[in-house]
Amino acid sequence: MRYLILLLPVLLGLLSCEESTHRLSAYEVHGIDVSHYQSAISWGKVAAQDIHFVFMKATEGSSYIDSLYLKNWKESQAVGIKRGAYHFFRPQAPALEQANNFIGKVELQAGDLPPVLDVEVLDGVSKIELIVALRMWLKHVELHYGIKPVIYTYQKFYNKYLAGHFNEYPFWIARYHYRQPTLADRSDWHFWQYGSQGQLEGIEGNVDFNIFCGSMKDLEQFCLPAFADSGQLHLAQIPSSE
Repeated sequence: MRYLILLLPVLLGLLSCEESTHRLSAYEVHGIDVSHYQSAISWGKVAAQDIHFVFMKATEGSSYIDSLYLKNWKESQAVGIKRGAYHFFRPQAPALEQANNFIGKVELQAGDLPPVLDVEVLDGVSKIELIVALRMWLKHVELHYGIKPVIYTYQKFYNKYLAGHFNEYPFWIARYHYRQPTLADRSDWHFWQYGSQGQLEGIEGNVDFNIFCGSMKDLEQFCLPAFADSGQLHLAQIPSSE
């Protein structure tokens, strides 16, 4: 009996991981993130369920391209969902090659969300090597699009490896909990991925649920401005070098 009592919290924790993610109704702006793992998506049905934005995987490493990126990119815009693209970072691959992989595949327009750098693995590199490589990717992509990229990671990874090093960038934090992310350096977050077991009509299987910390007006202001064109340098948006 004593062993059953000791195992009960573990069993409950495992069961809770399988539960569906319920939407956080207290927030105004809701979104999802997708990749080829979601297969074909009926974007009209998704938009009808008050999904306001989507981040989609575009590239990974130096050469990988998500097979459904272009389809999702076009079809989500057609139904009025704010769209954004992300790159999954591989720390052992050259940072500039990875940045060029993303730039070569992602054409941003006015009203699109900023580019996103997804960093959640070390792949055997040191913390210092990781930080240097991330800065190279971020600066190269920022110069190309004229807007600061968003950094995506999960809370524990941020607190252990990134805290205090990238405070000038907006963050999208994964924390699968009912409590908001808590960052070690008390930085703010802009997006919160709060669950991975979401269910929506138009998507087979699970999908990640996210919220934006602000109103729809705030989200509009967060996106690329009306005079932005992908691939052109906008000096007015780039901070002076330190």
